[in-house]
Formats: sequence, C-alpha cells, structure tokens
Amino acid sequence: MAQDGVDLSGVAGRYAFALHELASEQRATEEVSRSLAAFQRLLGDSADLRRLVESPVFSAAEQVKALDAVLSSADIKGLAANFIRLVATKRRLFVLPEMIAAFQRLDENAKGLVRAEATVASPLRPEHESALRQALSAATGGKTVNLNVKTDASIIDGIIVKLGSRMVDASLKTKLNSIRTRMKEVG
Repeated sequence: MAQDGVDLSGVAGRYAFALHELASEQRATEEVSRSLAAFQRLLGDSADLRRLVESPVFSAAEQVKALDAVLSSADIKGLAANFIRLVATKRRLFVLPEMIAAFQRLDENAKGLVRAEATVASPLRPEHESALRQALSAATGGKTVNLNVKTDASIIDGIIVKLGSRMVDASLKTKLNSIRTRMKEVG
C-alpha cells in the first residue's frame, strides 16, 4: 500500500501513517513534525544516541529511560515524545529514522509539497533555480516543490533531477558513458 509515493506497507510506513493520522486529528502535525526533525538532528549529532537507537543490546526499559532524559533535555514533548517512547517499548526503535522520514513525506504530501533533488556541475544562478522550481511545479500539477540543489563537478555538465520516485539524468557524464558503451558494442 502506498500513498503519494510513501510506502505504507512496511513497519515504518504503518507507524508513520498512524502518527500522522493522530497528529492530524489533534491538529498537531506542525508540532510533531518539528519535534521529530529535532530528534532526527540529535540522532545525526550523537553517536551515543544512534547506538542506543540501533543496538538490540539495550532492553526496552533501558531505552525508554535513556530517551526520557534525551527528550526532556531537547524539550521534545507531547505526541512526538509519546510516539518515540511507544516505538521503544515495542522494540522498534531501530526503525525510527525511517518512521520519521515517512512521517515527513506524509506531512509534505498533505500540505501539497513535493521533494525534489537536483544535482548540477556548478552552482545554479538564482533565475535558473527559479525556472527549475517552476518547471518541476508544472510537472507535479502545480504543487509546491521543496528543491534541494547539490553541486557535483563529476557530472561535468548538465543536470540530474530526482522528483519523487522519478529521475531524469541529463548529465554529460552519463551521455559520454552511453557513447562509450555503444562504441564498445560496435568495435
């Protein structure tokens, strides 16, 4: 089962969907989204917290006790904190990063936002980035596009765009590799 590009068939998708439904009912999606993003940043910044989340060595009680301290110090409370504790008690904490990502995608979809990623060889000028946003918005039926532009000189020239599950690779590197492959087939 999928909902606008979010796979809801796995554990992460089911938990994220349930949380999003509950947050929507309580009109707390913004607060939950901010809190989960804050927790995700904490995971990125702390190897000890990642170890707590990923390791099966810790009991559920130990994880909940440690998480209580982390949540309190980060001022994460309410529905998001209760959700994280529930995930720990159900021994699913190792899937929490995927749950958070799925929740964020569900929330973006509910707001009419679409994520896109563009990789270019050199930084885009503001007018080119604006034109790219408009083209992507038109391709999604007028949805607002949350665009992340990365620079990667190895693509030589051109652009690689990922929009949801679709990808368009118009990079010179890919074109050269394609020509090289065809030349090998001929010779």
